[in-house]
Amino acid sequence: MKLLKLAAAAALLGMAGASQASMIITDGNVKLGVDDYGQLNVSGGVADVTGLTGVGLRYLDDGLEYESTYHGCLCEGWGVAADGIAGSANNSFGAPSGLSLVSFDSTASTATSVTTMGGLLQITHDFALAAESDNLYRVAVTIENISGADIAELLYRRTFDWDTSPTPFDEFVTIGGTAGASAVLAANENGFCSSDPTVSCSSIFGNTGDFTAAGPDDIGSNFDFDFGALLAGESYTFEIFYGGAANRNAALSALASVGAEVYSLGWSGLDADQDGFGDANGEITPTYIFGFAGVGGTVIIDPDDPVAVPAPASALLFASGLLALFARRQRYAKL
Repeated sequence: MKLLKLAAAAALLGMAGASQASMIITDGNVKLGVDDYGQLNVSGGVADVTGLTGVGLRYLDDGLEYESTYHGCLCEGWGVAADGIAGSANNSFGAPSGLSLVSFDSTASTATSVTTMGGLLQITHDFALAAESDNLYRVAVTIENISGADIAELLYRRTFDWDTSPTPFDEFVTIGGTAGASAVLAANENGFCSSDPTVSCSSIFGNTGDFTAAGPDDIGSNFDFDFGALLAGESYTFEIFYGGAANRNAALSALASVGAEVYSLGWSGLDADQDGFGDANGEITPTYIFGFAGVGGTVIIDPDDPVAVPAPASALLFASGLLALFARRQRYAKL
């Protein structure tokens, strides 16, 4: 099935050649707009359900596309710092700062960005399909010390403003796993911060660390990581996950399949119970996924029972997710 989706994606995207500046990549279920420096949000693409053509992170469902980051602020980005010297890339703040582009290579379903920060670090963001789940892209982030001297403190920040279709600027956000992840310095719902990890990022509404269903409001997620010392010539690798699913239970199942340690979920303010449908009118309301592994935590979602660990979880909510999926299939069968 995945091979068929990849073939379709290749046909649709025309298999643009390598070394292309920015790329919209897809596996048929998830679509990412990857910019040169490894940040999301690029122009182009087809219209989503709101009519928007720019692409950041999209969930694809029965021919419809649901965008979650390109509306309004193009705020998805990252930054790194070595002993207080920083570089960052976030399109809402203009051109990348303190970084130099080494290469950007892509296919219809993959992208690899290699950058340097002065003569201190080389940073690689390698985007590829998660073999365990059709609902996730895995980004292997490798940070190498090329300075010739030991670095005492390596910081990394990833900033994400959720703008979830079908109701951009009005979403719920959940963050989980930060309490058990030793590399997490801080996390909150402010997706509008600078991606420079040396710049302070304060919560907007007081939601910090782990929290459930903040909002609905125009909010996002910011994660700060401290990876400690990085010796000369050594590298550190961790993983980021981007994706989407029909509802909360399906999103947690996807995160369980890849062994996520920390995550953020964003979804429409229409869907308080997060079953994948608007509470008033039954409009489709996907759950969008942003996660991490290799950040000093443990796998927080049991892959054998993915809805039983993160709060709130109940048999009733699980049943509602199954009913929602059944209703979705019945709806498409009638079309």
